[in-house]
Amino acid sequence: MVITGLLGLVSCQNPQNSAMVSGAVKISRVVSGQTVEILGTPESPNIISQVRLIGLDAPDLSQKPWGEDSKKFLESLLGDGNKEVILEFDLAKEDKNNRMLAYLWEDKKLVNEEMIKEGYGLFVGRSPNHKYDQRLEYAQQWARIMGKGIWNIDRPMRITPGEFRRLYR
Repeated sequence: MVITGLLGLVSCQNPQNSAMVSGAVKISRVVSGQTVEILGTPESPNIISQVRLIGLDAPDLSQKPWGEDSKKFLESLLGDGNKEVILEFDLAKEDKNNRMLAYLWEDKKLVNEEMIKEGYGLFVGRSPNHKYDQRLEYAQQWARIMGKGIWNIDRPMRITPGEFRRLYR
């Protein structure tokens, strides 16, 4: 009953309801479990830009084995290098590292949510971007209940990605 309710709430939102949707862009490459490079935006069609997925804190690549697993799962979601996706922006469009901040939609699936739901990252709400916080929180609860990825009881991730970066960078 609870799981059905969670799934129902998770599937309610889609990018067509937003006024801040960018056009389709092509994924150039996956940098990590939370960052991709895109080729072109409507404003700059020939520029490669980095996009950080909002609400997702994926393990650092050197946080083994979870960082590489996270990157590989994101690559599997996005297929080969020329996949077209839709970027949806929230209030803040860039982070302090000049990466675009966006929700990534592929075939009507919210990629940020899929990464969290399958246990390849944590939900971390960051102000002022909160549009899908509840949806991403439910995805994390699902992953924890199901023991997916970083929540696997046989191989849990014991330190958050943020803590790992603070300690080892």
